Amino acid sequence: MRKHLISYVDNHAEMYAQVWSDKVALNIGEKKDVVKEISEIASSAQSAVAAEYRGLTVQELSALRSNARDLGVYVKVIKNSLARIAIKDTSFECMDSSLKGPLIFAFSKEDLGSAAKLVNDFKKDNKLLKPVVVAVNGELVDVAKISQIAALPNKDQAISMLMAVMKLPIEKFARTLSAPNVKLVQTLTAYKNKLEQN
Repeated sequence: MRKHLISYVDNHAEMYAQVWSDKVALNIGEKKDVVKEISEIASSAQSAVAAEYRGLTVQELSALRSNARDLGVYVKVIKNSLARIAIKDTSFECMDSSLKGPLIFAFSKEDLGSAAKLVNDFKKDNKLLKPVVVAVNGELVDVAKISQIAALPNKDQAISMLMAVMKLPIEKFARTLSAPNVKLVQTLTAYKNKLEQN
């Protein structure tokens, strides 16, 4: 039994350390570092979601973090008092009054809808993750609209959509320019066929 317990702890030590590092009391220097880190992320982020994570297991939080890395989303569990200091003078200061309870913060670093997509997709299988606050470009958004924000195209998708829209007028213009030539060829072919019949 003891060997099994030691083996289990060794195999899961890194995962527990990552989750519990957010829960252990920080000294003043560490708090300043956390506030500075979050403030830097928030100052360049596109959007943010704060979600209540009470009841999620260590494995579920690790899966959430893994999904966040894949989507380019910065995720952090931080005390609300430190979060308020960190988001002060950023476009996410509007979230301040809504920060209540144990929250995990997700900031979209590249794509506007990434943080919303992360939380929205994850909460489908994990009902204990509940979005509390959503902010986009300095404005609070109704939490009920998180699925709409999550559906926004990422940068690559938006570029391909724009290119498709830009391509249509050019194709139409090319068809318009070639239309007189096609009509001329058709007229000459019809005239030739008529001469051959006579």
